[in-house]
Amino acid sequence: MTPHLTLTPGIRLGVYEVIAGIGEGGMGQVFRARDTKLDRDVAIKALPEAFAHDADRLARFQREAKTLASLNHPNIATIYGLEESGGMTTLVMELVAGDDLSQRIARGAIPLDEALPIAKQIAEALEAAHEQGIIHRDLKPANIKVRPDGTVKVLDFGLAKAMDAIGDAQSATGGASVSQSPTITTPAMTHAGMILGTAAYMSPEQASGRPVDKRADIWSFGVVLFEMLSGQRLFGGETVAHTVADVLRAPIDVGKLPKDTPRVVRALIARCLDRDVKTRLRDIGEARLTIGRYLADPASGEVPGGVRSARQWGGWAAAAVLAVLAIVGWLRPQPEASSPTADLVLTIAPAEGGLARVGDIHATPEISPDGTAVIFYQDGVHLRRLNQLTPEPVRTGRFTNPGFWSPDSRSFVYTDGTNLKKMRVPAARRKL
Repeated sequence: MTPHLTLTPGIRLGVYEVIAGIGEGGMGQVFRARDTKLDRDVAIKALPEAFAHDADRLARFQREAKTLASLNHPNIATIYGLEESGGMTTLVMELVAGDDLSQRIARGAIPLDEALPIAKQIAEALEAAHEQGIIHRDLKPANIKVRPDGTVKVLDFGLAKAMDAIGDAQSATGGASVSQSPTITTPAMTHAGMILGTAAYMSPEQASGRPVDKRADIWSFGVVLFEMLSGQRLFGGETVAHTVADVLRAPIDVGKLPKDTPRVVRALIARCLDRDVKTRLRDIGEARLTIGRYLADPASGEVPGGVRSARQWGGWAAAAVLAVLAIVGWLRPQPEASSPTADLVLTIAPAEGGLARVGDIHATPEISPDGTAVIFYQDGVHLRRLNQLTPEPVRTGRFTNPGFWSPDSRSFVYTDGTNLKKMRVPAARRKL
């Protein structure tokens, strides 16, 4: 029997030279390697040794790998091919620079304006895969990388399904299924004893062993988005069993999200985390559209009571001020025409020959509704304030008909025989 090759720095697999280890998980170790033929760095995942001894299983994985290699999307890490050497089967993939989301979240909650663009790109990757009938089945922060330029890359697409045959064999012999591997560690997290578990991101149907479809990825997407915004794991326990129990039964409280999380985002997460697959968000494209609309117009996403954006507060405050001013103006008590204890006598001398006339009509003075001024006709229209001794002309020329005051005493309406006109009483000269 051919000895099984162990990957270590310096080992060559065909044109690939192993440089250093990157991480290790249920689906194998991951190494950084150099493609000496194309002069580029790649990631190499060493698949379990069982591949070397089961031709049928390897053939099934190769068929799945071809399907995964057909995925061509800017937010999905590319699979370059399979290499077999020294009894070892390795998967050659795109090497993505930058931290994975588990490392980023370990530094604290991700601000909304940073988390939502990441979530939108994750949704775009899932949507592209779902359209080709490919389900991730193992979406979690450790499988999502954010490059320094902000581009998101989703890793290990569909490998959980490709590894199902191995998992079935291991389960039959008392081992754990790699498609449901509970733990994965990265060099950046082991010093803190951080364990990042697949079980915490499984959908309830997956955790209970039922068949899954694309809605399992939608559940995992909701869990990841919750964790990004809150900086806390949604599900977790001392053991895998405790974690699975939480996934199946623990209350889901979106109220634990930061207070400035918009209602539209809370509602989206709640729909993704519906344990009933029949009422869960049905298409990840809906999540992409919801996040895209909010990013294009943040004012459209109302935030919970008491927490508003500065933009919203500015517009609403201005509207409130205008409303208050209008109400105050409407309710403001108007000055009385005379004091309650004395009568006011006003004398207006008519034009020569008798009463002032407008056309052929004897025109009597028109007292304003608030009792503070009088309009009278004498070679035009004159205004006499009750707190002024001298009248002031406000309109010259002939008028064929007398007019009347507006209810607010700020305008005077008259006709010229053909048209109805409004004359505004000069506010700047009012002394009330």
